[in-house]
Amino acid sequence: MDNSAALRYPTPAMSATSALPPLRVLLAGPRGFCAGVDRAIRVVQETIRRFGAPVYVRHEIVHNRTVVEQLESEGAVFVEDLADVPEDAPVVFSAHGVPKSVPAEATRRKLTYLDATCPLVSKVHREAERHFAGGGPDARHILMIGHAGHPEVEGTMGQLPLGAMTLVQDVDEARAVAPSDPARLAFITQTTLSVDDTAEIVDTLRARFPLIEGPKREDICYATTNRQAAVKAIAEECDLVVVIGSANSSNSQRLREVAERAGAKRALLIPTADALDWPALDGVATLGITAGASAPESLVDALIERLRGRFAISAEERVVTREDVVFKLPALLSPPTA
Repeated sequence: MDNSAALRYPTPAMSATSALPPLRVLLAGPRGFCAGVDRAIRVVQETIRRFGAPVYVRHEIVHNRTVVEQLESEGAVFVEDLADVPEDAPVVFSAHGVPKSVPAEATRRKLTYLDATCPLVSKVHREAERHFAGGGPDARHILMIGHAGHPEVEGTMGQLPLGAMTLVQDVDEARAVAPSDPARLAFITQTTLSVDDTAEIVDTLRARFPLIEGPKREDICYATTNRQAAVKAIAEECDLVVVIGSANSSNSQRLREVAERAGAKRALLIPTADALDWPALDGVATLGITAGASAPESLVDALIERLRGRFAISAEERVVTREDVVFKLPALLSPPTA
C-alpha cells in the first residue's frame, strides 16, 4: 500500500446538508509515461529548441492526442510521409520505429533526421537482424508476434527484406502457420502486447516447433509488463477500472483487456477525463484508475478533479514496483562532453 495518493487527493470536507457520495479510488502504480515515451517527447522538444520550429515528425510521436497537441503548440508538425517534409526541415521518427526504407530515403534527400525509436523496440530490430543473419546459410525465418497495421510491427518487419518474416497475431494463427523449414525458425514480439496472450502464443509455437529460437530476453517491455501487473493487483477489488489512453494505443488497449480478465467487473478506455460518462459510475463503490504508457499523469489528475465534483474520494495507490529507467537522447542532441 502507498498512502501518497491519499495526500495528493484528499477527501473533501462534507457538510450535513450537502454530503457527496463516497467513492473509493485505487490508483495502479506504475502507470502513465514510460522511459521510451519520455525520451521520444524530449527528442521532439530538444530538436525544436536546437533547430527552431517547425520540426516535422513522421507519424504521431506516441499514441496520445494530448501529447501530440501539446507538441504541435510548441512547433511540431506531424506527417505520415517523408514526402511532406520540406528539404530544409529536420524530421523526427516516432517512438514506434520505422522501416529501414525511411531513414534511407531521408539520407537520399539529405534531410537532418533524429530517431526517437524506443531503445527497447530497437533491441527487437537487432534481434530480427541477428536471426536473419544477412540471409545466409544460418538465417532463420522469423515469426513476428504482433498486431497487423501497428506502426511498431510495420517498422520491425521493415527491418528485413519482404518475406523474411511472417506475422502471427493470435493463437489460431500460431496453430496454422506453416513455415517452409520448421527446423530454422525464430520468433520476436511487439513490445506492447498482453503478457498472458503472448505467453500462450509462444507456448503454442514452441510445442509445434521445438527448435524455434526466441529472444535472449523477453521482448515485451518492462513498462508494459509493470502496468499490466499493477492493474492485476487492483482489478478484483474494482467495480470499474478506467484506463486513460488513446484508442490507437496498443498498451492502453491491453490494459483494459487485462483488467477485465483479472477480475474487474467492467473496464473502460477513455482518452481524457471529459470522455467519462457519469452513468458508467452508477453502482460503482470502488473505482480503479490507470494510464497507458503514452498517457501523461496530468490526465489522471484531471480525472480525479472531475470526480471530486460528484464524490467524496478516498484514494489509495497500489504500487507493484518502482521504475528508474532513463534513456539517453540521440547523439546529435546530447550535450558535448568536456
